[in-house]
Amino acid sequence: MTNWIIAPAILPALTAALLILVRRRDIRMQRIVSVVATLALVGIAIFLYHLASDGEPRVYRVGAWPAPFGIVLVLDRLSATMLLLAAALALAILVYAVAGWDERGRHFHALFQFQLLGLNGAFLTGDIFNLFVFFEVMLIASYGLMLHGGGARRLGAGFQYVAINLVASTLFLIAIGLIYGITGTLNMADLAVKVPQVAAGNEALLRTGALLLFLVFAIKAAFVPLHWWLPGTYSSASAPVAALFAIMTKVGAYAIIRVYGTIFGADAGALAGVAVPWILPAALATLLVGAIGLLASRTLLDLASFNIVASMGTLLIAIGLFDVDGLTTALYYLVHSTLTGAALFLIVDLITTRRIERGDALIPGHPIRQAPILGALFFLTALAAVGLPPLSGFIGKLLVLDAAYESPQAGLIWLFVLGASLMMTIAFARAGSIVFWNTVGRTTGPTWATMPISPIVVVALLVCAIALLSIFAGPAVEAFHATAEQLLAPADYIDAVLGSTNVMPSTGH
Repeated sequence: MTNWIIAPAILPALTAALLILVRRRDIRMQRIVSVVATLALVGIAIFLYHLASDGEPRVYRVGAWPAPFGIVLVLDRLSATMLLLAAALALAILVYAVAGWDERGRHFHALFQFQLLGLNGAFLTGDIFNLFVFFEVMLIASYGLMLHGGGARRLGAGFQYVAINLVASTLFLIAIGLIYGITGTLNMADLAVKVPQVAAGNEALLRTGALLLFLVFAIKAAFVPLHWWLPGTYSSASAPVAALFAIMTKVGAYAIIRVYGTIFGADAGALAGVAVPWILPAALATLLVGAIGLLASRTLLDLASFNIVASMGTLLIAIGLFDVDGLTTALYYLVHSTLTGAALFLIVDLITTRRIERGDALIPGHPIRQAPILGALFFLTALAAVGLPPLSGFIGKLLVLDAAYESPQAGLIWLFVLGASLMMTIAFARAGSIVFWNTVGRTTGPTWATMPISPIVVVALLVCAIALLSIFAGPAVEAFHATAEQLLAPADYIDAVLGSTNVMPSTGH
């Protein structure tokens, strides 16, 4: 069964190569191959999630080389959850894209599969260097997807996006060099064993490496003030690409949880929780800036982009608590915010294509066709994004407030979360009223006969997924609680990777 662990990396890699080498100008064949491969990926992700649900970490050793000398892929509850989320989201976005977006540039489907390769590899890898490798695969593919369709605005935003990520990649390599120079390993399980044993004279260098690594993940996760690249990049990308990018910031959050839960956790001695004190202040600032950005938005795309920033702030507050309740909440909110962010970008695209004279600008215009359906989808997505009942955003924010109840910063967290929710409510209410109520003149936009229905169906299914996350919040929270407990007690993870003879020394935490 462990051989299936490598399948989420192998399948998109082979599919991308096939799409480039065979019938690369046949868009119909490209669509069939890409959709079938992604559907198979969803099936594999479901199987791996079921496999990981027994709580036993499983390891695939590439070339049968033992850790820490060889490359390992590790399946546990956390990686399985992220794989399933990425695969399900990718399938929905791909179905949306094949309605016409994929024809606006070259190699969309090959780049899409390479993006999945990078995402899945990042979730599965058991060592920091290969985390860097998969980050680069993911980013290189995202550069191409970002520029898909062309245009001056997209090119300018793409240059900015490439520049900030080149800086992050350089810092990543420096951090890896420092950590390897001190410990002699980059395997996460091996680092968890060796970090507590580092000599006192080397702790400062190792701390520097750990904090540089945190800075890299903070850029990926759009921490304020390192968020400035996100609104321009996401609002300039095509709708399916921006929707897929909704999970890109979550890779940064995942890396923080994985690295600082496994390597620099409670048993890391003097380096225990080395980056944790920085998370909560940055999270509060990120939430505030995101909410202000929503209020200041002058287009629907800016609204969707700053919603990602605000949702990352809420998610990072939960991560910053770094206990079982906090990480349970973080995982629930991570799934919710990914689905909601993707749905919002897609519904904005549907609205924009029907507001012929105004596009995504938040200024009054003519009524649009299919307004009742699009209005209902926008309303439900906005409810989820803001955190109003009865959808999963409300449950997620209640969980955040509850998890923070005993924190010394509980009052500050409550103030920021509730205040930002009010600001977000005003921003979304303003946008919805302008687009759907403050209209005059004749109805504009394509009719049912001239537009494919599949994009609307995809958005409706994403909204249904958000509703299901609300309905089954109890079982979901139980599963995420087990995931958080497994993450914060990494002995089984270490034993699975290194063998039962390599037991992490306890520091009494």
